[in-house]
Amino acid sequence: MSAVRNAARTGTVLAVVCACLFASQAAFADREKHGNHGDNQQSADTRDDGTVSVTVGGVVFDRSKNGTGDSAGPLTSSTSWSPPPCWYAPKYSPEELQEYLEPIWEAGSTGHEWDAKQREKYLNEDDPKKDFNKDKSGKGFWWGSYVDKSFPPGWDSCKEDYFWVDQGDPPPPNIENAVTPEILAELAYAEIRVPGTEVTLAPAQATKVNLPTWAWLDAAEFKPVSVTASVPEIGIEATATAEPVSLEIEPGTPDAESYPASGVCPIVDGRIGEPYEKGKADRTPPCGVKYLRSSGDGTFPLQATVTWKIDWTGSGGAGGDLPDGEFGATQDVVVQEIQAINR
Repeated sequence: MSAVRNAARTGTVLAVVCACLFASQAAFADREKHGNHGDNQQSADTRDDGTVSVTVGGVVFDRSKNGTGDSAGPLTSSTSWSPPPCWYAPKYSPEELQEYLEPIWEAGSTGHEWDAKQREKYLNEDDPKKDFNKDKSGKGFWWGSYVDKSFPPGWDSCKEDYFWVDQGDPPPPNIENAVTPEILAELAYAEIRVPGTEVTLAPAQATKVNLPTWAWLDAAEFKPVSVTASVPEIGIEATATAEPVSLEIEPGTPDAESYPASGVCPIVDGRIGEPYEKGKADRTPPCGVKYLRSSGDGTFPLQATVTWKIDWTGSGGAGGDLPDGEFGATQDVVVQEIQAINR
């Protein structure tokens, strides 16, 4: 399965608009009333070790090794790749599906003809005890679609009706976006949060014209972070790990020189840039900028962007790479004419 997915496919989302799949808005509204049945199911549990796992859309996310802090934020892919807009995963036990569907049929909110077809699919005329596969209770699940809460392009492409999968069996091969370790890795990627990228600039106070300014990031914060996504009902999981690889600095004006000239500072020995120390004012910083004119009464918008390499590992020895992610921030820099240098 390719990691780069076409998110522009058109279709109709399960339980929202397709006439063949719970077409009416009334049915969708009814569905949202069931807390554990909605497309964007969310709950949180605190484990014995104090970490918190969050369940969203049938997937459990362990974020205990994620980036933290008010300035932490999500990654933006360096390519056109994006996580799956929707996916299929275990959704109902036989009893839960019965509890959900029968009130809809009784209300007639999806139409008599459609309700009749649904009854034909889920009810057993010869043995009512087998309705909704209740004779297989505990031995499998009804799978259904989940939709990314942000409703990105392609969110309506998961249009398959509920389908049954026995415990231990794979989903039908014709079902695209049925949850796998790779899809879990992609969903985990979207949950990664990395530290903010406000760089430290020195010498301290205002930056001076024609004086090299050193730039660096706190090495203690810029270390690998990860999120694990799992579906405990079927025993699969994947962990996406983000590791910082470089910092790019854009001075905010063409009247400046970057160090190195590319403006991209590699990470060396786990450190981004090098802290300034007294006596280094005339030395060339491994990472930094030199402004060639003052900012006058204003400031220059220095943009600092960190690139993060993403790889993943999953159940059954699965693993690989996902597109690099980026996260940046802008900070205002005051640049003054140099008057004197005190060493």
